[in-house]
Amino acid sequence: MQTTDVSRLCAASLAFIHSQAIKKHIQIHTEIAPHLPPVWLDERRMRQVLINLLNNAVKFTPEGGEITLTASVSPTSQRLYLAVSDTGIGIAEADQSRLFQPFVQIDSALNRQYAGTGLGLALVKQIVDLHGGTVSLTSTVGHGSCFTLDLPLSPPPQPPEATPDMTQPTHPTDPPPSPPTPSPLILLAEDNEANILTLSSYLQAKGYRLHVVNNGQDAVAAALAEDPDLVLMDIQMPVMDGLTAIKQIRQTRSPEDLPIIALTALAMEGDRERCFQAGANDYLSKPVRLKELLGLIQSLLPVAMP
Repeated sequence: MQTTDVSRLCAASLAFIHSQAIKKHIQIHTEIAPHLPPVWLDERRMRQVLINLLNNAVKFTPEGGEITLTASVSPTSQRLYLAVSDTGIGIAEADQSRLFQPFVQIDSALNRQYAGTGLGLALVKQIVDLHGGTVSLTSTVGHGSCFTLDLPLSPPPQPPEATPDMTQPTHPTDPPPSPPTPSPLILLAEDNEANILTLSSYLQAKGYRLHVVNNGQDAVAAALAEDPDLVLMDIQMPVMDGLTAIKQIRQTRSPEDLPIIALTALAMEGDRERCFQAGANDYLSKPVRLKELLGLIQSLLPVAMP
């Protein structure tokens, strides 16, 4: 964690959804209080939270709607308040309590229409909890929603170290075992079921974890929500193509922070250059040779396999 400029954090988060909002003629408003003090945050994680909330706001707000990002500080309680509100479709009261649970989709019809509902809200809650804060929701069906983050300005105090009891004999003990390191998570963006089966089966057999999405829009959201270690991005996909998805991911994640391997079946002249210009670390043409793919993944992932 580090001291973070809240205004800069808000501006960086808004930049990510700017082009999506323009396409839907959605007006973006900001209500950032002047002279906000620096706040002790994990800046990258909190940017993930805001982008996730803003992305969902754009997704569920009809054309011509409005989205507002608010930031203020309570001088009495020493708390930072960040809020994302919209004039979107709203969320039924019966569904609100379930939104922050993992793997919840509140309505299959909405899922088909909006390409996923509530993506990453469980992770939003988890990140805010780790900061010692809370996230709350107010919403009215047909009128919109407001997600509010309540965060401390400074880190929570650390508990004092226990004073050893010098009257009791001490015995050397082995240090507690370190928790196992999870295997790297690969985000696979692919809409061909045969390719999904082949790639996921092979990589899981090699010890990797897989998260699969079927279009570029969901790939962008999952890159924020799931925090993968590497992305395999098909270029020809519905809803949003892979090149556009890579460009959007690169607005918040650098090539060093999140490697992306582009996969394309067309293999036309200039494809490699277009993939690199979009922000891909490397490029493979289909059909992918699995050993070549594995070698490339191992060269790009800094995390050693457990």
